[in-house]
Amino acid sequence: MSRVIDIPAADGTIDAHIVTPADADGPLPAVILLSDIGAVRPCYLEKAQRIADNGYAVLMPNIYYRDAAGIIVPEGKSFRDPDIRPSLVEYAGHLTPEAQSRDFTAWLDGIDAAPEFADGGIAVVGYCLTGGFALRMAAEHPERIVAAAGFHSANLAKADDDNSPVQVVGNIQARVYFGHADKDELLPADQIARLDEALANAGVHFTTELYKGAPHGYTAKDATGSYHPEADELHYKRLATLLEETL
Repeated sequence: MSRVIDIPAADGTIDAHIVTPADADGPLPAVILLSDIGAVRPCYLEKAQRIADNGYAVLMPNIYYRDAAGIIVPEGKSFRDPDIRPSLVEYAGHLTPEAQSRDFTAWLDGIDAAPEFADGGIAVVGYCLTGGFALRMAAEHPERIVAAAGFHSANLAKADDDNSPVQVVGNIQARVYFGHADKDELLPADQIARLDEALANAGVHFTTELYKGAPHGYTAKDATGSYHPEADELHYKRLATLLEETL
C-alpha cells in the first residue's frame, strides 16, 4: 500500500511516498528509504513494499525535489542511459551536506505529521550515494535514528575530503550496517578500511560485510549488468535482521 505526500521543507516541497503493509491497522515503526542516484522508480517502490511488509511504515522521499518531481527516469529508460545520467549527476551535485541537513529535518517532520508512523526510534537506509546520507543523518540526529544502513555505498571515506561522511561518525548512537560491493570502484578497500577505523574509534556498534562477487548497484533490478540476485537477497536478509533488532 502506498500514498504520495508533500512535505514542506526549507528549500521547497518534498514529494514522498509512504509505503505500508496491505493489512496495516495502525501506526508502525518508521524506516526512511533513500534511493540510489536513479531516484524513486518502480524497482525502489518494490523495495519499499518488501521492507514495509515486514511490519514497517516506509518513507521514501524524492531526494531531487529541488529539480524535479515524481518519477524522474521515464518508463522504458535506464538511469544509466547517456541522455538521462547527466541530469541525475547534476541534481546529485546539489545535495551538499548543508542541503542534506535541511532535508533530514523535513523528513523527520514528515514522519511526525503522518499517522502511519509510530513514535520511537527510526531507521534510515541508503543505496549508492545515499549510503553517506544515512550515515550523516544518524550523526546529526542521534536522539532519533537507532539504525543506519548502506548498500553498495559510494564515497564514504575519501581521503582529505572535509565533507566526507566519515568526518562526522563520532556523534552516532545508532546501530550501523554496511553491505559493500566487492571491488567497488566507488568505494575501494582503502575507504572501507578508513570508515571501519573511524567507526571503531568512535565506539559505534557497526557491522561491515563485503558481498563477494557483487558489483556496484547489486540491489537495483533495472541496472543491467550490475544487478546480482543473490547479493540482493542477502541485503534484504541483513536489513531485516537490523530492523528487527533495533525497531
